[in-house]
Amino acid sequence: MPQSHIMPGFRPTLGFTLFYLALIVLIPLSALVFKSMQLSLDQYWDILTNARVQASFRVSFVSALIAAGIAALFGFIIAWTLVRYPFPGKKLFDALIDLPFALPTAVAGIVLAAIYEPNGWIGRIVMDTLGVQIAYKPLGIVFALIFIGLPFVVRTVEPVLQEFDTAMEEAAASLGANRLQTFIRIILPNILPATLTGFALAFARGVGEYGSVIFIAGNMPYVSEIVPLLIITKLEQYDYAGATAIGLTMLVISFLLLLLVNALQWWVRRRSGQL
Repeated sequence: MPQSHIMPGFRPTLGFTLFYLALIVLIPLSALVFKSMQLSLDQYWDILTNARVQASFRVSFVSALIAAGIAALFGFIIAWTLVRYPFPGKKLFDALIDLPFALPTAVAGIVLAAIYEPNGWIGRIVMDTLGVQIAYKPLGIVFALIFIGLPFVVRTVEPVLQEFDTAMEEAAASLGANRLQTFIRIILPNILPATLTGFALAFARGVGEYGSVIFIAGNMPYVSEIVPLLIITKLEQYDYAGATAIGLTMLVISFLLLLLVNALQWWVRRRSGQL
């Protein structure tokens, strides 16, 4: 006899899951693919090799990668602090981490632009001391994407640290390992998969972010113009073919990069014995 499931309703829930994936994810993406098929290879190539398009891709993906890496580092530090150390105002600080989730992206962009512009509170200090302009430059995009992506890393790493057995750290210390050795050999292999997941989420959000970026980016072609803004520009100019080609290329590149991150995550889990 086939083994029965503990929870009933497997077939209806599976059907609902497939229906959801088809209706919300697969059908819109397939429509984008079918729309792009109306272009010939030469037309598609001409759109992608345009200097402005290539510059926008470079700005979007490089900024998202840098911001996700920085968010992964500082997100782990924040998660570690929240889990391991008690301090006054901890609950309030923990609640503020989720603020970018609830804050409208346009509001976040306006606030960040006001703070980091050359006459802003932080922007003026950085300009006077370091001579570096943050707002209306690619650096401003990185700052905005860090603000957006940081909560993804914190909320992904925090549960793993809460479930981590500190007895392993004590055992390593009793065997003569110092703090650095304990972190590299005991803690890091257990939290690295979660950190990579947070990195992937922050990167995926950063590549497609629009509202919080356009106010601080300056939106200058070849300098600080992001791909989502270029797609909007193409649509406003009724260049649906160009918008479709750029959108499909962005989708394919994002998928390949996320696939690479997931493969790296699987490799780390396998090396650490979690699989």
